Amino acid sequence: MTIGSPLQQLSGLPVFDFPEPGSTVPLPEADAVAWRISGPTYRDGDDEDWDQIFDRFLAQVDTKRVRALVVGGWEDAYDTSSAEIVTRLIAANSRLTGIEGLFLGDMTYEDCEISWIQQSDVTPLLNAYPGLKGFGVRGGSGLGFEAIRHTALETLIVESGGLGAEVVRGIAGSDLPSLVNLELWLGTDEYGADSVPGDLAPLLAGTNFPSLRHLGLRNSVIQDEIAEAMAGAPVVARLEHLDLSMGTLGDLGAVALLGGQPLTHLSSLDLSHHYLSEEMTERVVDALAPHGVRVVVDDPQQAEDWGDGEGHRYVAVGE
Repeated sequence: MTIGSPLQQLSGLPVFDFPEPGSTVPLPEADAVAWRISGPTYRDGDDEDWDQIFDRFLAQVDTKRVRALVVGGWEDAYDTSSAEIVTRLIAANSRLTGIEGLFLGDMTYEDCEISWIQQSDVTPLLNAYPGLKGFGVRGGSGLGFEAIRHTALETLIVESGGLGAEVVRGIAGSDLPSLVNLELWLGTDEYGADSVPGDLAPLLAGTNFPSLRHLGLRNSVIQDEIAEAMAGAPVVARLEHLDLSMGTLGDLGAVALLGGQPLTHLSSLDLSHHYLSEEMTERVVDALAPHGVRVVVDDPQQAEDWGDGEGHRYVAVGE
């Protein structure tokens, strides 16, 4: 699986690509769309860079009415971090006063593979926009996220092929009283993932995120261990949706889930892209579906046999 298409909406608004110079495409009302500012990752000499496109955007759009912003590609994103873009966005916070949604790094595999995207510390960006309700970032390489307090943030999404333990601890240790939806793509050690369930302890304890209702710990090479941790995690009792999809979940993880605290209060449990046996798949569905839980077990996988006696499993999104 790869990221094959850019975001279609953000903060409930359709994404609109800010047009090239000289375009006859009419600009929509400033508050009617999520504006996507994207430059070429492989730039020819005559192409505008991200800074130039952003300058035109600031000059042509009523920025105080802008509600959502998507940062797409930037030049040499596989080699150059997002730090300068973060700096530009911070400097523009007095103009973008109505921003509620922000996504950083909306690139497809043709622009830059997810694990090649060079990110930076995004904590100052969140601090610069205290009214932000939704924030997403794609790419774990170079990503920084310190423990912060942000009272408005309702949705936080971090997509990666490998998320470092320090980032996981920073997010889990943050004070986000309004957070309803948290989605972390933890990834694989081949691309920098080195966290363990213990790094999620404040999150699993349910102390920092009192409003959390949708939790996604996805795309993890340690999905069985994550499932075992979830089996006794106090945070589960308040959840409506639990998403453990895209990872390497097998029968051991599913047994732990079913043997732990009740899950019958959930509206949905997403285990898609899994390594469950047919018998275990049926067991999970039979245990929860009669209670009204929507159990998603699509996209079953088969472990690969390399002749070494071990079954090799893969996350859905790595490189």
